[in-house]
Order: sequence, then C-alpha cells, then structure tokens
Amino acid sequence: MIDLRPVGYIIGMLTSVLGLTMLIPAAVDWGYGSAHWMIFVETATLTVSAGLVLAIASRDGLRRTLSIQQSFVLTTAVWLTLPLFGALPFMIGVPHLGLTDAYFEAMSGLTTTGTTAIEHLDDLPPGVNLWRGILQWLGGLGIIIVAMIFLPVMKVGGMQFFRSEGFDTLGKILPRAMDISSALIRIYVGLTIACVVVYMAVGMTGFDAVMHALTTLSTGGFSNYDASFATYKGAPEYASSIFMALAAMPFIRFAQLMSGNVTPLWRDPQVRAFLRWMGYAIAVIVIYRMIRHEAAFWPTLREVTFNVVSTFTGTGFASEDVTQWGHLAFTILIIAGLIGGCTSSTACSVKVFRYLILFEAIKVQIQRLYSPHRLLRVHYDDAPVEDSIVNSVVAFFSLFILTYGVLIIALTFTGLETETAMTAAWTSIANIGPAWGPEITANGSVAKFPDSAKWLMSAAMCIGRLELMSVLVLFLPRFWRA
Repeated sequence: MIDLRPVGYIIGMLTSVLGLTMLIPAAVDWGYGSAHWMIFVETATLTVSAGLVLAIASRDGLRRTLSIQQSFVLTTAVWLTLPLFGALPFMIGVPHLGLTDAYFEAMSGLTTTGTTAIEHLDDLPPGVNLWRGILQWLGGLGIIIVAMIFLPVMKVGGMQFFRSEGFDTLGKILPRAMDISSALIRIYVGLTIACVVVYMAVGMTGFDAVMHALTTLSTGGFSNYDASFATYKGAPEYASSIFMALAAMPFIRFAQLMSGNVTPLWRDPQVRAFLRWMGYAIAVIVIYRMIRHEAAFWPTLREVTFNVVSTFTGTGFASEDVTQWGHLAFTILIIAGLIGGCTSSTACSVKVFRYLILFEAIKVQIQRLYSPHRLLRVHYDDAPVEDSIVNSVVAFFSLFILTYGVLIIALTFTGLETETAMTAAWTSIANIGPAWGPEITANGSVAKFPDSAKWLMSAAMCIGRLELMSVLVLFLPRFWRA
C-alpha cells in the first residue's frame, strides 16, 4: 500500500503557500478602495489553515525522497487540490460563481489553459482579475518544475530522454533538484519583471502590464478585458509575441545562457524547429490573407504574428476573430495548437520534441522498407534514441489522439454543438485557451456550457497538462498494489 503521508505533507505546504498569495490581491483591492479585499483575507485564512492542518497531520510520513508511485500521486493530487482552494475567492466574493464555474476557472488558471467561465471581466474588482493572473503564473512555474524534475524520472511520454540533461533529480540527489528549481524561479521572475517593464514602455497601465505579464510568461492567456489583447493593438502585440515565444522555449537553456553558454540554446533542435515552424505558419497565413482579402502587409503581419504565436505557445490571447481569416488560416492555427512549444517550458500541448522524435521514427521505418538489412536508429540532436523512448512517444501520440476523440464525443453528449465540442476538446486537452461555437459568449467564455461539459473540460485540462499518462496510470488497479 502506498504511504500517502509524504504526499499529504507536500500538498498541505503548497496549499498554505497558495493561501498566502491571496493576500496580494487583497492588498491590491484595498489599495484601489474596494471592500472586496476582505474576501481575500477570509479565503487566505481558510486556505492557510486547511493547508497547515493537512501538513501537520502528515508530518510523520515526511521523508527526503519520494517513490515513483508517490510521485505519480503527488503530481495529480496537486493539480486537483489547489484549484479547489484557488476557487474560493470566486465563490465567496465577486463574481459569486457556483462550485462548477469556480473550480473550472481555477483549474483553467493553474493549468495555464486560459478558457474562462466568467462573463464581463471588465467589471470585476482588480484583485479578482489579478488573482486569475497569479493562478496562471503559479501554474506556469509549477509545470516547469514538474516537467524537469518529476516527469523524466517517471518516464512519461518520452520525457526520460531529458534525464541525460541532468534532470534525474528525484530521490537520491534532491539538492540537485533544489538547485534547478531555484535557478528556474530566478529566470521566471526575471523574465516576468522584464515583461512588465516592456509592457509599460509600449503603453500599458501599471496594473494591466502586471496582469498580462503574469499570463504571458505562464502562456496562460487570462486577461482583465473581455476584448482580451484587442484592447492593446500595435507595439504591445509585438512585445507580447516575443515574450510568449521566450516562455515556450526550454528554461534550462536560459539557465545555461545566464552562465555564459549560448551554444545549447541555439543548437537545441526543439528551439530551432519551434521558431522555424512558427515562421512557416506566419508566412503562409500572411500570404493567404493578402491574396484572399487584399489585406495590407504590415497590419496583417502584426495581427498574424501575434495570434499565431499565441496559439502555437498555447497562451490563448486574441486580438482578432481568427475564424474570419478563412479555412486555410484557421486550419493552420488548429494544427499549431496541437503542436505546442518546447519541453521544459510553460507551453502546453504535445510539444515539439515529440514531433521531432515521431518524424525521425517514421523516416527510419520507411528506410527499413527498402533497406531491411541496414542497422538504422532514431537520432535526436545527433545522438541515438533508445527504443523505449521512441515507443513511449508513439504511445503518447496514440493516447493523445484517442483521448481527444473520446472527449469530443463526451462533450457532444452533454448537448454541445459538434463545432463547439471539437474546439472545446482541442482547447482543454491541449491547454490552449480559446474555443469557438454557438454556445461561446461574446468574450469567449464557456459560462453557458452545461455543468457536465465544464467538469469534463476541467478533467481534460488536468490530464492534458500533466502529460496524460501520469494521470491515467492512477486508474490501473495494479498501480495501487505496487
């Protein structure tokens, strides 16, 4: 039987930290003269108290290491528990959501999906909108640490390949994990501060700059405006595109860059493919819109660049109605969302690394057809890739496609139109943000969805953010007997 006390202790401590962060929007509401600050003080007290009680009750099981089984349970339990407490401000205070909508909003925040269940964002107290941004910022940092420390050891979807980068940090070399985590935090905070400064320099107010910086670096996409990023056209779109792209690159490369080693960042096949594929998508859509709609070049380039980068990275900001760009452009954006950014970044979806492995595996398989006696291996960055990693990547793709299809069918059973169900499944399983269809409100909210659809999407957001296998393995009876 798995000892859950270490898991409970860590979740209790993280819950307490989450509660303390609620004091930040409380201070903002107080500074703006809004009486809503008392709500955050109340929810902070409840959250910190609950977290400390759980931590104290579980402290006897605290150890310096976690087993593989405990790690699987921890990664899922964190992303199921924290949204429950993160939802409290949405329920007790404005906008007074029910449990379903509040949990959906908090889950969308912490998984950095960016789909909202709230209408009229412009009318919310500033602290509430800031809380939405903080949830995404915390979720973005958390997923980087999970992707670099836990998933490689758990061998999820080919992530064991990155153990060779020094990510084998679970258990026996915990100090190494702490070193990596502290370096990531410094880089993440530094990029966020830089983003705030740049946003203010290109015309955003101080509050808007902080809000959008939090959701840009986390590639989350929450905004404090119903119009999303359409509120700030022009230079802010270019600035946001740069920081979204940076957030979708491997953060370990930034750590190497800070130490004076520039080569690994540029030589990383993920980074080069990611930038190249985004460039292709932007070029095709710009040319397509200029030919079909006779659009002017520079405004079209700005609009397309921003929305392509936003979709590719899974941020979900929108400055235009992309459904009006034509079928080819819309199809490219859907494909871009299913690719995602680089591994060990805040970006979401399948990830560039897995596509590179898949393409190489297909290439090798084709070569074997006409050269059956040749010894052929899949290579990545000029290094041979073990068959176990290739098999893991192929299994991930199969599971992703299967889960996506099942989710579409399940959402149609809740009463959603087929178009809505397809984009809702796309946005939740790949943690992208926007959805389209007749049930979507004017500000892109899913507030009118049936509760059953929202719970399905909440589950899909969690499963997709944690790389599918690390969650679904918990449903195997043998796992709990291990």
